[in-house]
Amino acid sequence: MDREKRGGWVYMMANRYRGTIYIGVTSDLPRRIHQHIAGNGSEFCARYGLTRLVWAERGEDIATCIAHEKRIKHWRREWKFALVEKGNPGWEDLSGWLI
Repeated sequence: MDREKRGGWVYMMANRYRGTIYIGVTSDLPRRIHQHIAGNGSEFCARYGLTRLVWAERGEDIATCIAHEKRIKHWRREWKFALVEKGNPGWEDLSGWLI
C-alpha cells in the first residue's frame, strides 16, 4: 500500500496539566510515542520532559495529517488546551492504550 494512503496520526505530548505542549504527526503512533518516552523522539520533548500523550487523532492519509498538524501549531494555546480537554479533561497519559 502506498505510504500516503496508509493514514497517520496527529498527536500532542505534554509534561503536565496545561504545561508545555508538543504537536507531532506520524504514521506509527505507538512507535513514535515510545521514542518520545525514551527521550529520543525529538529534542524538544527530551529538553522539556514531554512524556505524556494527552491527545491523538487518526487521519485517513498522512498529507491530511501533516496539514492538520501545521494548522494546530498556529492555534492559540487556549485553543490547544480546549482540544485536549474536550476528550481528556484531566490531561491523563493516554499512552497506556497503545501497548
